[in-house]
Amino acid sequence: MSVAEQVSPLELADYQRAVRLLLAHPLITEVHPNRAALPLVRRWAAQLRTDLHELLGYRLVTTANTARLLRAQDDLDLTRPAMTRTDRPFDRRRYAYLVLTLAALGRSGTQIALSELAEAVAADATRIDGLGLDTERKPDRDAFVDAVTWLTERGALALADGSAADWASSPDRAEALYDIDREVVFAIYRPSRVLQHLGSVTGLLETDRGLVQGVHRIREAAARKARRLVLERPVVYYADVSESLRGQLRHPGLAEDLERLIGQAVERRAEGLALIDTSGRLSDIRFPSGGTPSQAALLLSTRIAAQVAKGTLPTMPAPTAAERTEASAARIDAGLPLRGVVAELTVAEPGTEPEPEPEPAESALYPFLTDAWLKGAMKDLMSTYGSAFAVAWRGDPDRLLREALRLLSALGLVARVEGGVLALPLLARYRATTAEIKPRPTKETS
Repeated sequence: MSVAEQVSPLELADYQRAVRLLLAHPLITEVHPNRAALPLVRRWAAQLRTDLHELLGYRLVTTANTARLLRAQDDLDLTRPAMTRTDRPFDRRRYAYLVLTLAALGRSGTQIALSELAEAVAADATRIDGLGLDTERKPDRDAFVDAVTWLTERGALALADGSAADWASSPDRAEALYDIDREVVFAIYRPSRVLQHLGSVTGLLETDRGLVQGVHRIREAAARKARRLVLERPVVYYADVSESLRGQLRHPGLAEDLERLIGQAVERRAEGLALIDTSGRLSDIRFPSGGTPSQAALLLSTRIAAQVAKGTLPTMPAPTAAERTEASAARIDAGLPLRGVVAELTVAEPGTEPEPEPEPAESALYPFLTDAWLKGAMKDLMSTYGSAFAVAWRGDPDRLLREALRLLSALGLVARVEGGVLALPLLARYRATTAEIKPRPTKETS
């Protein structure tokens, strides 16, 4: 039975809030994202388990202290990295320390000292070429503490005494003691396949090859994938998907299913569709929002939209989803230890390699703006609005441009290509944006 038949109108808003919580936070514990989240999800666990599987192909696993949503990944998304204590994306070193820390915690008891945990991780890290963990080096300690803090925020570790920040600053003088929640540790790391058996990260992507048989099941799988695309992407352009998926996206039942499931509207346009998050609690990226990069991205988007409106720009097709996945996979696979025991275990498992997406039936051309034009536009924005930007950004317009373009690309407003960007249709939403300068307050000097 569908959600419409099982959940009463009086309780529907509460149920939808639980759905949005799980989609925004695939791991929910007693402390993450807040203490009210787990009781809410547990209340609706049975209905959530059914609906999320039938509509999206997701699997919900609950224990006494955790709720873990296991998503079906259709493509590689590099826009949602783990973040450090200072809101910087994890680099390869931090991801490696995170996984090695999880492995060490899985072998530990109920408590562990931070220095002891660092020693265990260092012992494993030294066996990996180019990694290592030297507790005498401050950058290594900082990266390790970022991984530990990420786990602490999610409840895998609970600080019992001391300070990780103090240990990172002076390991000879400071220490930290943690309680280990093994249930959370095991809930965090749930790969869909045995990693040692994969030769590429694309082996983790969803594929129905060899599993889906019959026209009806193929249609159901396509419908689930279409719903996932709308949920997982900020915008889905018809020109970016195959003809079969395009038909599913245009079916009125898709919007009805998603709106009933999560309580948010699906907006349809000629070029595609997008889920409009009026709650502000489902999106992982708020735009527009505070902060200099977001403000610069908004201002840059209006400049790009104005330039596009002149109708004088050259056009070209955007990279397809398959091409983007291939490029992302190449970057990730470059760090795989494909030698020694891992290389010997790597096998081609039936059904683990994604089938190539059929070419879109219709091509779309988008206005192209060069890197030179973008740099000039950012220089002009700095001269006009620079007084409203944070001091740290004023002296580095190139870095600010990179961050602004990264944000616009993550939101589906532009597509990065060699030599510049392509302006995508959603960008037109911001063409009439106006800005007012509010200078930052300055301290009075005597």
